Amino acid sequence: MEQIYTIPVNEAFDACRDDPAGGCPICALYRRLEENELDLILGASMMEPDIRIRTNHEGFCQNHFEKMLGRQNRLSLALMLESHLHEVEEGLRDGFLGTPGDKPAKRAAELEKSCYLCSRIEASLSRMIETVVLLWESDRAFRDKFAAQHRFCLPHFRRLTELGRLKLSKKSYAAYYETLGGITKNYLKKLSDDVSWFCKKFDYRYQDEPWYDAKDALDRAVGFLTATDGKAKEGKRK
Repeated sequence: MEQIYTIPVNEAFDACRDDPAGGCPICALYRRLEENELDLILGASMMEPDIRIRTNHEGFCQNHFEKMLGRQNRLSLALMLESHLHEVEEGLRDGFLGTPGDKPAKRAAELEKSCYLCSRIEASLSRMIETVVLLWESDRAFRDKFAAQHRFCLPHFRRLTELGRLKLSKKSYAAYYETLGGITKNYLKKLSDDVSWFCKKFDYRYQDEPWYDAKDALDRAVGFLTATDGKAKEGKRK
């Protein structure tokens, strides 16, 4: 196991265990990785030739373009866009000149599906999810920490389930899934009840009843279903 990945994994699981608002610990890991990658790409990495080659070719998804636009260093983004647009122009040039064929459309379709930051984040997150499974098997303290989590979002429940089946023995996987599945089942029931109560609060018969935990139920439901669960970033960087 790569020891470098155990530190952020343990930190995320500690934080989400201690604060239910932290949400899914894998979502927390994703947010940390995303912040780090945004800092890097708008900083020194932007000028590294091998990275510029990749960003010119891969571009960025809408989500990460918007997050870069919201940050302070717009010159870095402008410089990347300048060379990226030049490569896009070169890739589509034959089509603009009227040459028969669908190569320009294929290239445009490729760009719609590619993102330099998404690929970087996914590579690191995959290794961290593998670290979670291996720590569960080898570290008793981490197993207890895992069992104390308040929830896992649905997409990350799926990934943890699939990887556990691949990496763990049949006996270990049964115990692992009992814990993971139990956490997810219990949270899903609570979430469903909270959303139902949210709906009832719009019925005049329930208007004087307390909200209980339903006020943020819609946000939590969307986060659970879309792997965006937990604390939002504190403010948008200017």
